[in-house]
Amino acid sequence: MDSRTRQTRDFDAIVVGSGLTGGWAAKELTELGLRTLVLEAGRPISPERDYSEHKAPFEMRFRGLGNRRLVEARQQVQRRSVSFDELSHQFWTDDVDNPYTTPGDKPFDWFRARQVGGKSIIWGRHVYRMSDLDFEANARDGSGVDWPIRYADIAPWYDRVEQFIGVSGLAEGLPHLPDGPFLPAMPFNVAEEHVRAKIAERYRGERMMTIGRVAILTSPKPGRRPCHYCGPCHRGCVTKSYFSSLNCTLPAAEATGRLTLRPFSVVRALSYDATRNRISGVQVIDAQSGEQVEFTARIVFLCASAMESARILLNSGTPRFSTGLANSSDQVGRNIMDHIKWGGATGTFDAWSDKRATGSRPNGIYVPRFRNLGTRHPDYVRGYGFQGGASRGGWEGSHLEPGIGAAFKERLTRLGPWSMNFGGFGEMLPNASNRATVHPTLKDAWEIPALHIECTWGENELAIHRDMNVTAVELLEAAGARNIQPTTRGPSTPGNTNHEMGTARMGRDPKTSVLNAHNQAWDVPNLFMTDGACMTSSGNQNPSLTYMALTARACHYAVEELKRRNI
Repeated sequence: MDSRTRQTRDFDAIVVGSGLTGGWAAKELTELGLRTLVLEAGRPISPERDYSEHKAPFEMRFRGLGNRRLVEARQQVQRRSVSFDELSHQFWTDDVDNPYTTPGDKPFDWFRARQVGGKSIIWGRHVYRMSDLDFEANARDGSGVDWPIRYADIAPWYDRVEQFIGVSGLAEGLPHLPDGPFLPAMPFNVAEEHVRAKIAERYRGERMMTIGRVAILTSPKPGRRPCHYCGPCHRGCVTKSYFSSLNCTLPAAEATGRLTLRPFSVVRALSYDATRNRISGVQVIDAQSGEQVEFTARIVFLCASAMESARILLNSGTPRFSTGLANSSDQVGRNIMDHIKWGGATGTFDAWSDKRATGSRPNGIYVPRFRNLGTRHPDYVRGYGFQGGASRGGWEGSHLEPGIGAAFKERLTRLGPWSMNFGGFGEMLPNASNRATVHPTLKDAWEIPALHIECTWGENELAIHRDMNVTAVELLEAAGARNIQPTTRGPSTPGNTNHEMGTARMGRDPKTSVLNAHNQAWDVPNLFMTDGACMTSSGNQNPSLTYMALTARACHYAVEELKRRNI
């Protein structure tokens, strides 16, 4: 793996980004025989040096609370992520070097990770398939444009990805949440078993609860060990139990001998040959030295994240594409989607005082979508699912007055009651007004124009959010919980779920979409985009599995097109 390529500047393929989709593109393209350059804007990551999942707070300089002055000065946006803390902050982008703007009344949280492995080091690892309920949704209710594919087109690629990354979960036989080749599921705890049974008893299949499907091993794979439930996955995983491109796809690509990985390579723009109607090169700025260099290849895969990939195109305007490369449809940067959250409820149980959870299971439960599967909800289209889980509460003794004696000591060590939480993740409809544009004056640390992002929830999303509280309470009531408290917090800020997508959507018509059914740009045939930018609708599921499956599918198509000399 060559980290500073100097001699060779021409390749068969260039992949921009080394995260979930960039890693998959590197693996598939190299295994299919292409000499592939992966350009990563950030630094290399060493698990031995940078991972810290086995460190306790007392081993940290700031006892796990972080250097408040540094974080407030450099990571005002990134610190809003639930995965951000003292020993993961180095995996998140510096907001001062990488600025963006929003309207004052429309905040947007853009969480980024610039390093080899990208956000695959800190992702939530939940992986759910989309179904034809999702792929047909836009056509059914008239939102956006129709997906150019259906479930049958992507199902074999879901299989391929899941078999490689390792997904633990339960097969439930739901047509709207298809099963895959699962590893053994992680177990429910005693409270979750009870809640699952009561929901099944009350709703008889109309609603159900399963264990979270996650890209975390419960049985070994070559070079990777099963999860040992240590807990802080967002700080890294030296056992390689959870899937990341750093631990899995990039090593597979390296094993072919055809991978060149170049960190500290900030992509400024793509070069375009109008005579051939092809991408002729990728313009790179060395993040450390400031040196500018251009690399060439027969095909280019943009896998830099939905917002960054759109930014690259918007900053690559030409006389033919004055509003951004491959943007004859005027859809690049538009249709930003995320998942709305912070709706749900919590309740407690008096039972199982003699039981406690063992270890820190790295997933929770999942309640698949149950709205608008048959009967139409009067207030909104699409739907949502719940994630969450059960745990023992805080120590009862933490609220005691000072005392003495055996009884007092016993109360000090007594755990609080079991509680159950449901938190909703709702679908967002595509809306062309939710868009990113190039800021007229603001630039990043490398003098590349920054983005201005304007995105807000629509009434459909807000109606979904309101319904989350209602149905979460219903689920807890069915389970016999007490002290049920619906969430009083307002909806999440767009972007905060870290599922931003849709900025260069796939479609059936080059007039209304950026990419065709194989993630190939309509306007420039040697350009492919397979990160979240390509999504035509958001579904309500965590989207990363779909990104990876689309990437694998697009790579095989691209190589076949190269062989046929169509590119």
